[in-house]
Amino acid sequence: MPKPVAGPERTPMTTQKTKSAGRGAGADRSPAGPSDEVVDRLAGLLPAEQLERALEGLEPDQVTGPGGLVSQLAGRVIETALGAELTEHLGYPAGEAPPGGAGNTRNGSTPKTLQTELGPVEIKTPRDRKGNFDPKLVGKRQTRLAGLDERILGLYAGGMTVRDISTHLSDLYGVDVGRDTISRVTDAVLEDVAAWRTRPLEAVYPIVYFDCLMVKVREDRSVRTRACYLAIGVTVEGERDVLGIWWQETEGAKFWLAVLNDLHQRGVKDVLVCCVDGLAGFPEAIEAVFPAAWVQTCIVHQIRSSMRYVAYKDRKLVAAELKPIYRAPNVEAAEQELAAFDERWGDRYPMIAESWRARWQHITPFLAFPTDLRRAVYTTNSIENLNRQIRKAIKTRGHFPDEQAATKLIYLAIQRAETKWRTAYNWTNALRGLKIHFGDRLPD
Repeated sequence: MPKPVAGPERTPMTTQKTKSAGRGAGADRSPAGPSDEVVDRLAGLLPAEQLERALEGLEPDQVTGPGGLVSQLAGRVIETALGAELTEHLGYPAGEAPPGGAGNTRNGSTPKTLQTELGPVEIKTPRDRKGNFDPKLVGKRQTRLAGLDERILGLYAGGMTVRDISTHLSDLYGVDVGRDTISRVTDAVLEDVAAWRTRPLEAVYPIVYFDCLMVKVREDRSVRTRACYLAIGVTVEGERDVLGIWWQETEGAKFWLAVLNDLHQRGVKDVLVCCVDGLAGFPEAIEAVFPAAWVQTCIVHQIRSSMRYVAYKDRKLVAAELKPIYRAPNVEAAEQELAAFDERWGDRYPMIAESWRARWQHITPFLAFPTDLRRAVYTTNSIENLNRQIRKAIKTRGHFPDEQAATKLIYLAIQRAETKWRTAYNWTNALRGLKIHFGDRLPD
């Protein structure tokens, strides 16, 4: 007998919307499990000795496999809960007449197979005569129990393709979830993405890191590399928050200006320190939108740029002799160290000192800060780490069929990464340094 076509499903929750309330759209937390009191009460209905006797002679598959004891018990629990919902809806228990002798009554049940993390679970959903009973635990036309959608999204965020997810669920749980269904589950995230990309932001961010990720996307029957722009803001409380995802053909200061304007329109009034990768024209774009912001070029990017010109046999020595420049106690000492470096290596690698001097204005701002604050702003490692986690999720894809598919996976990878983030390192001391340098621009 062919399976009925599933109707509209409930909108699935993402792996984790946000880490705290008010940090964007959908800041819901997953509901807590049953209390110990409820678990103990249910355990008391079936003492351990009776449970052991009931399990005697059963094979493992008969207990936990598809159609096994566990899934049958789950089905009974769900049916009991649905019966309780119907009793509350009708206003009287089963076996009794409706109040007043006339009114809505029970009208049998309908068999249904639920796809769950335990495997397929057979249940009978109760009906009422008037047909206006709308159960909450398992809604009308719902064929997947809460939890399976989250598992699908978690696998998708980890980089598995729709085909891989379908095979994985079938092999692991014995659940037959078609690729079209999986696509609908993941597509439901797009509503979250749209709300997340336009959500209001904090008025002030002490630090914002900017970087760009290159992603292959199919366009007009050919695969092209597109630039995915990302920004991570550090709040006054030290929490890191990805501010958005933007797409463009290539990375350039002109589009970064559009990104900055978008942040401004979404409520960002001031940024104290912007950490960037040294792209030409980027500091000017920042100053056009946030004129009071300090622009800090990432020292790690600057070192990488310098090492491109260095022969392999000289790399360790050159890298070691660049350290006194960015570890100097102040700008004056850093200038002296750069001059000393140029004297030793200028004849062989004159372009290194030239590059540092050309960007000196935006290389040295962090030297005015105390040590704890320097560690927070001298490099864009925070967003580089995020990029690595995103690349890990997308590396199994040769390319994406369109920009929407890429956005969907990158968003889920970001949500997954945010669950592991902690408050910025030694933030209390860094915040004190920011307050000393920026005064009233940093809100209390």
